[in-house]
Amino acid sequence: MSERKVAFTREQIAEYAEASGDRNPIHLDDDFARSVGLPGLIAHGMLQMGILATVASQAAGGSDHLRRMSVRFAGMVVPGDTVTFRAEPAGGGKLELTAVNQKGEAVLTKASADYEP
Repeated sequence: MSERKVAFTREQIAEYAEASGDRNPIHLDDDFARSVGLPGLIAHGMLQMGILATVASQAAGGSDHLRRMSVRFAGMVVPGDTVTFRAEPAGGGKLELTAVNQKGEAVLTKASADYEP
C-alpha cells in the first residue's frame, strides 16, 4: 500500500495553474468562483489525479510499471482541505485507488489502475 496526505493551499493551486496553463478563474479567484455557484476557488481535478498517479506509481513499484489509470472527479477540493490519496493492490495486476478529504468524503471515485509487477 502507498499513501500520501496533502493539505491543499492557494499557493499550490496557483502554481499548478501556472505550470499546467489552466488559469480558469474558478481556480484562482474566490469572487469569480462564488459568482458561478462555487464555495470559492477550487483545486484542479487534474492536480488531484496527478497526486494519485504518483501514489499509484509507488504502489506499482515505479512509474514504468503503471499501465493504465482511471478516476471520476466526484467532489470539490478547496484550500485548507486535506486529502488522503491511497493505492492498494487488489490482485491480478490491479490497484484500488482512493482519495478522501478530511470529512471522509471521496473526492475521486471509480478510481483504479493496472500495473505490471
